[in-house]
Amino acid sequence: MTGRRRIRSTVLPRSLVRPARAGALSAGALAACAALVAGCGIVPGVTEGQGDDTITVMTWAPEEAGATTKPGMPAFAEAYGRWVNAHGGIGGRPLRVLTCDERDDAVAAARCARRAVAEDAVAVVGSYSQHGDAFLPTLETAGIPYIGGYGLTHDEFTSPLSYPVNGGQPALLAGLGRTLADACGPVALVRPDTIAGDQLPPLLDSGLAAGGHDPSGDLRAAEAATSYGDTAERALEHAAAGTGERGCVVPALGDRTGIFMDSFRRARAEHPEVRTATVLGSVDQTVLDASGGASGPYEGAYVTGWYPEAGDARWDPMKEVVRAEAFGDNRIDPADAGVQTTWIAYTVLRQAVESLGDGEVTADTVTAALDGGLKVTTGDVTPTLRWKFQDTLASIGLPRLVNANVTLHVVEKGRLTAAADGFTDVTSTLQDAAL
Repeated sequence: MTGRRRIRSTVLPRSLVRPARAGALSAGALAACAALVAGCGIVPGVTEGQGDDTITVMTWAPEEAGATTKPGMPAFAEAYGRWVNAHGGIGGRPLRVLTCDERDDAVAAARCARRAVAEDAVAVVGSYSQHGDAFLPTLETAGIPYIGGYGLTHDEFTSPLSYPVNGGQPALLAGLGRTLADACGPVALVRPDTIAGDQLPPLLDSGLAAGGHDPSGDLRAAEAATSYGDTAERALEHAAAGTGERGCVVPALGDRTGIFMDSFRRARAEHPEVRTATVLGSVDQTVLDASGGASGPYEGAYVTGWYPEAGDARWDPMKEVVRAEAFGDNRIDPADAGVQTTWIAYTVLRQAVESLGDGEVTADTVTAALDGGLKVTTGDVTPTLRWKFQDTLASIGLPRLVNANVTLHVVEKGRLTAAADGFTDVTSTLQDAAL
């Protein structure tokens, strides 16, 4: 939610976004799609030609894009494909996993989506992209469901073909605000000066208000800045002002959060001590590792997340897949929220396909299963998931947000560690957000 994205205020009727799929692409379209293969992969050991009952899916993420790189997501998808095929496929059907390097680029994201259409994928599963407005229209036109996106964009919570497994930035910020209401004096929010950034203060403030706290100080920052020295100074001054209570600085700049924290680390020595706090999407385990771990600027920070901590036994089935099919693959960190989201998304896919029994598996039948009231269990790493066309949070423009549970973590010795037991449901807090 850090870029200038198209904000959809309404959801189109399903009849307009899910036309019947044409049986075949035109020769010209097939030729164009052939050029999209570069940068994409197929699960090793799975026949490239699609058999009668083979299930084809795609997973994409930026694999070599600097701060936003998420190679663990497609790598885990490939590992999952090998694992599920070694165990008889899904309902006896082989799974063919295609991957695509999204490159954190709108053009590349659109190309990945067009290849998913060309390959007759039944779903895009467990993917990461900040460019929902570039790829979702393509998937919607073809009727391909987008299962378990990372939750970065507003579009993922409005598109009728999106099936998010977490609450994205809205839930994280509301949950963080509720936590900071009890833990902080003045709160300074540092966010991008963009249309998408304009949504962040009401979300954080909804949580602060629920705890009886004053609104945050809204500090806008240039989205593409190479240094945030002045912004860091303003944030520190705001957090230290007023009551004498220890203030908090909340950077929510997405992939630019690391740049802000470099400036913040240099500036904080000249100011009273403050606590830092942020959300997944701005910080995750891969960012902590890259920034120095225990010696980095995030040590001691509060971080709201969507899932239990990585050491929780509920992740053991996911870790077994990694041990069996990707042991030694350094791209895959089971503590990374992207890898965890991909695991949950493939759990959704598997249960949707299994619900079809011996019936045909297509994008339309998978979508129909998800829309038909299917309840997906995820081993308690999320609540039971079920999607409705207009869910509880439709009133604030987030009709597809079905999981508003968050967890609270603190960075200890460079690792995200649980700071509270269980989940906090922020549905009611979000309903009061002034969006």
